[in-house]
Amino acid sequence: MSPAVAALVLALAQGAPAAKPAPTPSPSPARVEPPPYEANLLRLAELMGALAYLRDLCHDGDGAEFRRRIAGLIETDPRPQADKDLLAGAFNHGFDGYRLTYRVCTANARATIAAYLSESERLAKAVTARYGGG
Repeated sequence: MSPAVAALVLALAQGAPAAKPAPTPSPSPARVEPPPYEANLLRLAELMGALAYLRDLCHDGDGAEFRRRIAGLIETDPRPQADKDLLAGAFNHGFDGYRLTYRVCTANARATIAAYLSESERLAKAVTARYGGG
């Protein structure tokens, strides 16, 4: 995991604003073997999408922060665009899954928010602890 991606993942786990990453050159467009942490990043992106929708739905006012953070994660990912598209797709899947079923904030939506915040923190810390970067 690149240091920039690891730092952003750790910032997500801690709820701190992410630092602006340094631009990285685009690697070749060929799909390479996914890194061992890719499934975790995809799950984190999906959680962030769900949180972006639910936090705004429940008037927590920070849904844009989750969108900003996934954009930063995608921007700092040194892998080809196809891999970045997977992260964006996971985010959209999480967002749309709740957008299609929740129109108002409910007790279940609040419980989901709490569970997803906890899971995303655990996941981000586990990825950075296991694969480095901070």
